[in-house]
Amino acid sequence: MTALGKLLRTTVFKLSLAYLVIFSIGAGLLLGRIGFTARLFIDEQISETIDAEIRELSDAYSRGGIRRLSESVDRRSRQPGSSIYLVTTFAGEVIVGNVSEISSGALDTPGESEISYKRVGEEGEPHPAIARVYVLSGGFRLLVGRDLGEREALRAVLLRALGTSLVWLTLIGVLGGAFVASRVLKRVDAMNDTARNIMLGDMSRRLPLAGSGDELDRLAVNLNAMLERIGELLTGLREVSDNIAHDLKTPLTRLRNDAEEALRVTNADADRKLALEKIIGESDGLIRTFDALLMIARLEAGTLTDGMVDFDVGASMRDIVELYEPSAEDRSMSLVFDGDEGVMVHANPDLLARSLSNLVDNALKYSGSTAIAEAGSTFDIRTSVKKVGDIVEIAVADHGPGIPDAADRARVLDRFVRLGASRSAPGSGLGLSLVNAVAKLHKGSLQLDDNGPGLRVVLRLPAAHLALAPPAAPAKAPPPPQKQPA
Repeated sequence: MTALGKLLRTTVFKLSLAYLVIFSIGAGLLLGRIGFTARLFIDEQISETIDAEIRELSDAYSRGGIRRLSESVDRRSRQPGSSIYLVTTFAGEVIVGNVSEISSGALDTPGESEISYKRVGEEGEPHPAIARVYVLSGGFRLLVGRDLGEREALRAVLLRALGTSLVWLTLIGVLGGAFVASRVLKRVDAMNDTARNIMLGDMSRRLPLAGSGDELDRLAVNLNAMLERIGELLTGLREVSDNIAHDLKTPLTRLRNDAEEALRVTNADADRKLALEKIIGESDGLIRTFDALLMIARLEAGTLTDGMVDFDVGASMRDIVELYEPSAEDRSMSLVFDGDEGVMVHANPDLLARSLSNLVDNALKYSGSTAIAEAGSTFDIRTSVKKVGDIVEIAVADHGPGIPDAADRARVLDRFVRLGASRSAPGSGLGLSLVNAVAKLHKGSLQLDDNGPGLRVVLRLPAAHLALAPPAAPAKAPPPPQKQPA
């Protein structure tokens, strides 16, 4: 398609033509109204002039009879730009006047009417005029009129003005529409080129902005935000694929080695049973990893919004602390709950209980046992639930090695990320990713801070606007899931 063809097919150009037609119709109606009003005004002025002359001529007839009337009519007829005059007898015989020809029947009916006439000594076509016939005493008839040339000249001027205006409007409208359409078409073509490059795989491209803040800029901003989000999702998908290929390779290799060992065992049922148990354990770990990945994907897609209720998150955290207290004692740690009950959130109890269990399990798992042995004392892991304004803060703080680097604290929220010595500990590096996905699903956030020493994890969720009645027991979350490495 040629550039001109593309220009003529643009919506902006079509809208410009539509506005041109509408404006032209409006201009035509306006000029038509002006012409009609001017015609009425001219007709009114002519009628008043004719009435004034008839009164003057009638007074002359009253004072001097037909002779004086004839003299007055003859004198006025000779003046430049005079009106048309005609005095006849009752039988229609002309006495005096400057009219040589008049439309038939014009003198028959007294009153005002539009006639055609010719002046004395004039050739050519008759002219239109407004005339009034007045019957004098004695049966004489007096006709006084004014030529309508002025009215016709005004009409011709208005028609020429209308024609000239329409020509200029059309010219300016077409040129203006083409100019505006070309500018818009240039921007749209730039957007199309960018979209074509994006479809070819260049996800770094973004739609250009003109900086005018118009509707195309607003559309480009929203589309760029959408492309940014799509880019993040694709990057996350690539990272997940790489992480799965890298982090699952080791357990799959162990699973294969255990299977080969089970095949090599030929004479000991106990050894074969032990090898099979190791295979089952590795398989369970892989299944848990894939379940966690599937759960995170569903959380990030926002498909797990069912089951949202108002419940007491403080009571849920207390139950989780009670569940993990024996494990803490076995590791020479004390697990403390320092929070308020009756703090309500609107959330999925199962998901939130699983997230809180992951936080407590991580605190127990990664708190530095070496430092404990050196100190010869018991470490505290403190959990708390507090309501701050419209936000509920759920915190789990330990005194282990923590994550000193702020960049690493942000990175561990990604899938399969495990830092330093934690790579040798059980788990897959998906626990914090799961908690972060649960926080985002509930319009909340997850923050990791330095506890000096140790790590303090804060889960912030919007508070539920529900007051607990004293006698009513708050809804409690179901028991937390079984303790498992994540």
